[in-house]
Amino acid sequence: QVQLMESGGGLVQTGESLRLSCTASGRIVGIKIMAWYRQEPGKQRDLVARLAMGGQTDYADSVKGRFTISRELRENTMYLQMNNLKPEDAAVYFCYIGGAWGSYWGQGTQVTVSS
Repeated sequence: QVQLMESGGGLVQTGESLRLSCTASGRIVGIKIMAWYRQEPGKQRDLVARLAMGGQTDYADSVKGRFTISRELRENTMYLQMNNLKPEDAAVYFCYIGGAWGSYWGQGTQVTVSS
Protein backbone atom coordinates (compact mmCIF):
# COMPACT_ATOMS: atom_id res chain seq x y z
CA GLN A 1 0.00 0.00 0.00
CA VAL A 2 1.46 3.32 -1.08
CA GLN A 3 1.28 6.23 1.31
CA LEU A 4 1.93 9.89 0.56
CA MET A 5 3.44 12.03 3.28
CA GLU A 6 3.40 15.83 3.07
CA SER A 7 5.70 18.14 4.97
CA GLY A 8 6.75 21.77 4.94
CA GLY A 9 3.59 23.47 6.12
CA GLY A 10 3.61 26.03 8.88
CA LEU A 11 2.92 29.58 9.93
CA VAL A 12 4.38 32.41 7.90
CA GLN A 13 3.78 36.11 7.43
CA THR A 14 2.36 37.70 4.31
CA GLY A 15 4.97 37.85 1.58
CA GLU A 16 7.06 34.97 2.88
CA SER A 17 7.66 31.60 1.24
CA LEU A 18 7.15 27.93 2.01
CA ARG A 19 8.13 24.77 0.19
CA LEU A 20 5.83 21.80 0.55
CA SER A 21 7.10 18.28 -0.09
CA CYS A 22 5.20 15.07 -0.73
CA THR A 23 7.03 11.75 -0.66
CA ALA A 24 5.60 8.36 -1.58
CA SER A 25 6.44 5.47 0.70
CA GLY A 26 6.90 3.10 -2.20
CA ARG A 27 7.80 3.19 -5.85
CA ILE A 28 4.87 4.07 -8.07
CA VAL A 29 4.84 3.29 -11.77
CA GLY A 30 2.42 4.54 -14.36
CA ILE A 31 1.89 7.97 -12.81
CA LYS A 32 -0.03 10.30 -15.10
CA ILE A 33 -0.73 13.29 -12.89
CA MET A 34 0.86 14.78 -9.78
CA ALA A 35 -1.00 17.63 -8.15
CA TRP A 36 -1.52 19.81 -5.11
CA TYR A 37 -4.96 20.72 -3.79
CA ARG A 38 -6.00 22.88 -0.87
CA GLN A 39 -9.04 23.04 1.33
CA GLU A 40 -10.30 25.67 3.74
CA PRO A 41 -12.66 24.73 6.59
CA GLY A 42 -16.19 24.17 5.31
CA LYS A 43 -15.18 24.54 1.68
CA GLN A 44 -14.47 22.15 -1.17
CA ARG A 45 -11.02 20.93 -2.04
CA ASP A 46 -9.63 22.99 -4.91
CA LEU A 47 -6.85 22.33 -7.38
CA VAL A 48 -3.79 24.51 -6.83
CA ALA A 49 -1.29 23.09 -9.31
CA ARG A 50 -1.04 20.07 -11.58
CA LEU A 51 1.91 18.44 -13.32
CA ALA A 52 1.48 15.90 -16.08
CA MET A 53 4.25 13.38 -16.65
CA GLY A 54 4.92 14.96 -20.04
CA GLY A 55 5.86 18.12 -18.20
CA GLN A 56 2.75 20.24 -18.74
CA THR A 57 1.75 22.32 -15.74
CA ASP A 58 -1.49 24.03 -14.82
CA TYR A 59 -2.10 26.47 -11.99
CA ALA A 60 -5.10 28.04 -10.36
CA ASP A 61 -5.37 31.65 -11.45
CA SER A 62 -4.94 32.82 -7.87
CA VAL A 63 -1.45 31.29 -7.58
CA LYS A 64 -0.04 31.82 -11.07
CA GLY A 65 3.36 33.48 -10.93
CA ARG A 66 3.76 32.73 -7.22
CA PHE A 67 3.61 28.93 -6.92
CA THR A 68 5.66 26.31 -8.74
CA ILE A 69 5.03 22.58 -8.84
CA SER A 70 7.93 20.22 -9.50
CA ARG A 71 8.94 16.62 -9.04
CA GLU A 72 11.93 14.41 -8.36
CA LEU A 73 10.90 11.02 -9.63
CA ARG A 74 14.03 9.24 -8.43
CA GLU A 75 13.02 10.20 -4.91
CA ASN A 76 9.28 9.67 -5.46
CA THR A 77 8.85 13.25 -4.32
CA MET A 78 6.89 16.23 -5.52
CA TYR A 79 7.17 19.82 -4.38
CA LEU A 80 5.16 23.00 -4.24
CA GLN A 81 7.23 26.15 -3.94
CA MET A 82 5.00 28.93 -2.64
CA ASN A 83 6.28 32.49 -2.81
CA ASN A 84 4.74 35.79 -1.82
CA LEU A 85 2.16 34.05 0.33
CA LYS A 86 -1.09 35.83 1.07
CA PRO A 87 -3.65 35.31 3.86
CA GLU A 88 -6.04 33.83 1.31
CA ASP A 89 -3.52 31.03 0.65
CA ALA A 90 -4.10 29.67 4.15
CA ALA A 91 -5.54 26.17 3.96
CA VAL A 92 -4.74 22.50 4.38
CA TYR A 93 -2.70 21.42 1.37
CA PHE A 94 -3.00 17.89 -0.01
CA CYS A 95 -0.83 16.13 -2.54
CA TYR A 96 -2.35 13.83 -5.13
CA ILE A 97 -0.97 11.22 -7.51
CA GLY A 98 -3.13 9.70 -10.22
CA GLY A 99 -2.77 7.03 -12.85
CA ALA A 100 -4.75 4.44 -14.75
CA TRP A 101 -4.81 2.35 -11.55
CA GLY A 102 -6.52 5.04 -9.48
CA SER A 103 -5.20 7.70 -7.17
CA TYR A 104 -3.52 8.40 -3.85
CA TRP A 105 -3.93 11.33 -1.48
CA GLY A 106 -1.69 12.62 1.25
CA GLN A 107 -2.98 13.37 4.73
CA GLY A 108 -2.62 17.13 4.36
CA THR A 109 -0.36 19.81 5.80
CA GLN A 110 -1.56 23.09 7.28
CA VAL A 111 -0.42 26.39 5.84
CA THR A 112 -1.24 29.52 7.85
CA VAL A 113 -0.46 33.02 6.63
CA SER A 114 -0.68 35.93 9.03
CA SER A 115 -1.37 39.43 7.76
